[in-house]
Amino acid sequence: MTVQFEKKDRVAVVTINRPEALNALNSLVIGELEQVIGEVEKDASIGALIITGEGRSFVAGADIGEQKPMDVEGGRKWSQRGGALMRRIEKLEIPTIAAVNGFALGGGCELAMACDIILASEKAKFGQPEVGLGITPGFSGTQRLPRRVGISKAKELIFSGRMIKADEAKEIGLVNAVFAPEELMNGAMEMAASFLKNAPIAVKYAKACIDRGMQMDIDDGIALENELFAMCYATADQKEGMSAFLEKRSATFQNK
Repeated sequence: MTVQFEKKDRVAVVTINRPEALNALNSLVIGELEQVIGEVEKDASIGALIITGEGRSFVAGADIGEQKPMDVEGGRKWSQRGGALMRRIEKLEIPTIAAVNGFALGGGCELAMACDIILASEKAKFGQPEVGLGITPGFSGTQRLPRRVGISKAKELIFSGRMIKADEAKEIGLVNAVFAPEELMNGAMEMAASFLKNAPIAVKYAKACIDRGMQMDIDDGIALENELFAMCYATADQKEGMSAFLEKRSATFQNK
């Protein structure tokens, strides 16, 4: 298997495991990721997802050997398939964290950006170097990078193909936090735990407000927030959360 999947309590951990190729995305890896994401989509017991890589790379890009012989139609299908996978990850209702342990280049940077949060090892490096290969980013990098770091910085990085280190990635807002390599997964698990202690439906609705609202004008976004805020009052977790606050005790949420 090139993709490992395990559950730790309510946290799903997906590890790209093709270290001999720096975890490059080929058809096999993408197929196994599609299968694993399908399992996550169906498992209501999972409250957060962490994606990471085995060895010294997160994902060093898409497999160039597989892409080189493609024609226009092959390139289109490859981009559509990879882009659809990234969108499925982005649209998961639960919080998602990319724990970037090494190279996150091309498709690897795009995979990280499909997650809600990016945490990086001090050894991590990010980039969209595709133009040096005669292609554009193909797994939605031209769309997500400017949304993350702003249009002008995204253009600089994509036009140059420049690789940046973790500290610069944090400085420009691509990365949330940087850890010593041995502390990265602990940091990711601790962040996931901080999400899981809260009401799952409220977290899901908050994510929907942000993700959907960012594609709307502000009035429509506020209207969406108003509606999902109101829907929280139909949940048992809202009753429990507010009762616990008033009674000065810890809440016990049941995801209903």
